[in-house]
Amino acid sequence: MKARKLQLYTKILIGLVLGAIVGVLANKFGFSVQVTSYIKPFGIAFIRLISLIVVPLVFASLLLGTASLNDIRKLGRVGGKTMVYYLATTAIAITIGLVLANLLGPGKGLDAETKERLMVNYQAEAASKIEQATKQPGVAEVLLDIIPTNPAKSFADGEMLQIIFFALFFGVTITLIPKEKTKTLLSFFEGLNEAMIKMVGIIMEFAPFGVFALIAAIIGEFGAAILLTLAKYSAVVLIGLAVHALVTYPLLLKIFSKVTIFDFFKAIRPAQLIAFSSSSSSATLPVTMECAEEGLGVSKDISSFVLPLGATINMDGTALYQGVAAVFIAQVFGMDLSIGQQLMIVLTATLASIGAAGVPGVGMITLALVLQTAGIPLEGIALILGVDRFLDMCRTAVNVTGDVSCTVVVASTEGSLNYIPGAAQQIAEDAAGKS
Repeated sequence: MKARKLQLYTKILIGLVLGAIVGVLANKFGFSVQVTSYIKPFGIAFIRLISLIVVPLVFASLLLGTASLNDIRKLGRVGGKTMVYYLATTAIAITIGLVLANLLGPGKGLDAETKERLMVNYQAEAASKIEQATKQPGVAEVLLDIIPTNPAKSFADGEMLQIIFFALFFGVTITLIPKEKTKTLLSFFEGLNEAMIKMVGIIMEFAPFGVFALIAAIIGEFGAAILLTLAKYSAVVLIGLAVHALVTYPLLLKIFSKVTIFDFFKAIRPAQLIAFSSSSSSATLPVTMECAEEGLGVSKDISSFVLPLGATINMDGTALYQGVAAVFIAQVFGMDLSIGQQLMIVLTATLASIGAAGVPGVGMITLALVLQTAGIPLEGIALILGVDRFLDMCRTAVNVTGDVSCTVVVASTEGSLNYIPGAAQQIAEDAAGKS
């Protein structure tokens, strides 16, 4: 009976802690292979269950969100606010990372033996990431690639930027057609959207088990030592992420909304925990939408427009980490980055984050682009690969936090936030208990 009364985020947190304990024991006593073979598949199955609804949910919710605005001017206004917020917070995040890296100097003092060992251990993987980065298209090609030539292929390949473009274009077109002619079409997508949301509730019943399996497998494979190998570099990244999450977002919420910080973080805990365990903003999207709507009172038309965009283009945590990583690698190689080079890092990382997919590990590829632009040796990526998996989990949680903060701010400025201080957390707990 007591177990049934536990809220979803509490169950997920318990799964995370138990997974960490099992992972440490598995690594220490040499049964990590068994954990990977028999436990990890449950985590992969959970991620696949979440991932299978991402494309239809993003398309249906974004189309409905765009069409429900019923006004091209409102759409432009909401879209403009969303893009300004995402770009501004991304630039702030990179700046925080650069300032901390310059002040604390995580790359200074790394002994030659450690540097050499890291380079040897991860040289092959680094070469793979560099090769992927060098194959990335130019800016003009990236912008053109947003426009799909075959929407069906975009859906099949999961090309999120193309799907978002098609959904936005489709939604705008619907607003230009008389309502009586689009009623049936909209009813179909409303039904699809509701079905996907219901599937989220069913899948989330398995979230504690999925999180347990994922964390146990990660720590079982790499061990707790992975967090200590590059402790200073990791600490700077984590400090930066904490500053951005606990200072930047709360400050913006205080300025543009009446949502209390306590209510905000309590309401989004399930999304943060899923983001942390999955390292995927896109996979977390269904949970993020539920937290914003049920926990914080954001209207569906705003959340279904802002959040799918955020899961694809808003990568504050990733951008901050890239700023720290760039300076760290430069310091290890004895380079002093000029103000111009660091400004170039801000610009490149901001633009790169827009085209980055919300999936695990993509930050390493965009980092290669940032390093190449700033003239920093690309082979330096090998230095940080050992701790990247853990930091990827942390920065994804920050990415999702930024998505929800933007949604709250936009909804508040549009008068679409049904928030009652103190009541939002109860709504979130009730919703979590039902899921």
